[in-house]
Amino acid sequence: MRLKDKVAIITGGGKGIGKAIALAYAREGCAVVLAARTISPLEETCKEIQGTGGKAIYVQTDVSVEKQVQNLVAETIKQFGKIDIVVNNSGVSGPTARVVDIDIAQFNETLAIDLTGSLMCAKEALKHMIPQKSGNIINVVSEGGRSGDGRSGYPARSAYCCSKMGLIGLTETLAVENGEFNIRVNALSPGPVLGERIVNVVTKRSAETGKTVEEMLTGLAANNSLKRIATEEECASVAVFLASDDSSGVTGQTIPVSCGQHVNF
Repeated sequence: MRLKDKVAIITGGGKGIGKAIALAYAREGCAVVLAARTISPLEETCKEIQGTGGKAIYVQTDVSVEKQVQNLVAETIKQFGKIDIVVNNSGVSGPTARVVDIDIAQFNETLAIDLTGSLMCAKEALKHMIPQKSGNIINVVSEGGRSGDGRSGYPARSAYCCSKMGLIGLTETLAVENGEFNIRVNALSPGPVLGERIVNVVTKRSAETGKTVEEMLTGLAANNSLKRIATEEECASVAVFLASDDSSGVTGQTIPVSCGQHVNF
């Protein structure tokens, strides 16, 4: 077991990539603390982990609210006595609109959850990681924050693009600031991933582009070297690698899980 006796906080841990990471960590011997705004998916994931003998609790948390983040960390320490890993996975897709038409309140909400929320989770966890001189922070970013759809920029998704690009910058800054304390910080960068979220995203974008959902999913797969879309489990496998000693020399890096997303010429 590569994460035996470790303790991990996973935000957005009730469904999607976050759930896949939680299940994978539990299989590797890690106790997991799941956090999100909606309780029911957290309860279901905890029961699934506990049903196979794993350790899991959940703390209802809105990561954009500082006091709730502080409570999440405090509850983790109360239950398990330490924090070894933080996976900042909570996020919203944000508005689908060109900048000229964007709702500023929706833009700010996207940054508050996807970027500032991750910063606050890292900040509170570091208060415990630094004294113990060990820790691992993994920020779930997106290829949409680096090259969006294989192009420069991400039309109609400015809030999401800005938040994820900002999170890549935060990853690199945290790695430099905390390396001396034996704390590693990396980013996991999925491309489109099979699941509920990508269907919701392309459904919104289909209205913007005039393409059907099926056409857009086919196009996303065709733009990848492997000619398919990555799975949540493939993202979770990389998250296990980044949290384990297998990646002991890796920090400040952004690792794509995109099935080879590239530009079509």
